[in-house]
Amino acid sequence: MRKYFVLVLVFFFAFASLAAAAERGTADEAQVMVKKAVAFAKKNGKEAALKEINNPKGEFVKKDLYIYVLDLKGTCIAHEANPRLIGKNFMQIKDSHGNPFIKEIIDTSSKKGFGWTDYYWSHPVTKKNEAKSSYFEKVMDMVFICGYYK
Repeated sequence: MRKYFVLVLVFFFAFASLAAAAERGTADEAQVMVKKAVAFAKKNGKEAALKEINNPKGEFVKKDLYIYVLDLKGTCIAHEANPRLIGKNFMQIKDSHGNPFIKEIIDTSSKKGFGWTDYYWSHPVTKKNEAKSSYFEKVMDMVFICGYYK
């Protein structure tokens, strides 16, 4: 009986680990989400896009992925995960290794219109500093960003 109980526990924890891993977004999903948000903004306009992005039950939230939007000076104009950040300038933010990744996002989006950037950020669940990558695209006077933990 004890052997059966141990076996059940092993399977339970293995399944729980797989389920937790499945809740993390991927690079492809982050890129698709940005492209979807950009298409929404082009079709419906800036105000409608920002309103939908700020909606915690909206279409721009999936697993641990969400969209946030910066203006071309680095000021947050939409942030589903933390609306208190709206109006704050992110340009001076650096990751735990001193990388000014927001400045990189703004500079690259102004030159190329899109790209990826890698940085290290605290995971909200594990509280560990983890490698993260964000895809971003510029449309109008906004930069749409979605990051995933690697």
